[in-house]
Amino acid sequence: MNRRGFFRLLLASGSAALLDGLPGRRSWAKPPPGPAALPDLVAVKDGSPVQMFEAGIEALGGMKRFVKKGTLVLVKPNIGWDKTPIEGADTNPDLVGRVVRAAYDAGAREVAVCDHSVETEKSCYERSGIEKAVRDNQGVMHTASRRSDYRKVPVPGGKVLKEVEVHRLYLDSDVVINVPILKSHGGGRMTASLKNLMGVVWDRSYWHRHGLHQAIAEFPLVRKPDLNVVDAYIVMMENGPRGVSSEDLLLKRMQVLSPDPVLADTACARMLDMKPEDVSYLPLAQALGLGSMDLAKRSIRRISVAG
Repeated sequence: MNRRGFFRLLLASGSAALLDGLPGRRSWAKPPPGPAALPDLVAVKDGSPVQMFEAGIEALGGMKRFVKKGTLVLVKPNIGWDKTPIEGADTNPDLVGRVVRAAYDAGAREVAVCDHSVETEKSCYERSGIEKAVRDNQGVMHTASRRSDYRKVPVPGGKVLKEVEVHRLYLDSDVVINVPILKSHGGGRMTASLKNLMGVVWDRSYWHRHGLHQAIAEFPLVRKPDLNVVDAYIVMMENGPRGVSSEDLLLKRMQVLSPDPVLADTACARMLDMKPEDVSYLPLAQALGLGSMDLAKRSIRRISVAG
């Protein structure tokens, strides 16, 4: 990272105010004690990825809300690129490791992790730091580079996607926890919860050739993740999904958690200075009944780890 890029990251650390306009709690604060209705979305700021996840998952009802004893859990991060954690192309490894550990603590019998990397899988798994973080927390890394691990399944109601080859772990796991990194994307405008699911599909080029936004919107008709944890600690604001230099990055120190991938991505679009309706797959996914873009009518809890 060059000197200019380093100071760009430091100066951006106050950018969490971009979500201050979200409805819900009036200020960024720790949740009050006592019982309360569970929120539809939790937005957390001003902590490490691990600290923010711990605060966010507690506010969302705890990992046991999603993971039951004896279940097989798939944790699906973004490990598409042969990049280090500070380059903002892959999900933060500390966050992935903590999600794996939380799933085990909730009673999972096995926690699997994989992603259909764009660049060489071995290099992506290692250089991102995710493979080590997963193994340090007793998770199991799986390859996603063998076609034999994919099954062709129908997409109910799909127009662009009539059927799709999907990794067996996405189809067979009892619980799917989607852990994308937030960043810009040339074709899709934005990578977050919905677009991250391309990493469990064999033929992604078909999506690009036949209508990327419609395909992104339709894929969750096969199956929606049970939980989405969006890493917005270091955010690639431009030149995604791989990035060109540290000039593309902002240190936001934020995280968004929700069972609703459309709602999570709607909030994330604002963090990229985008109008959610301009990310075409969001209104398409909402129209398919896969989630809501209506932040004003959903319960949102905002938490500052810093207090």
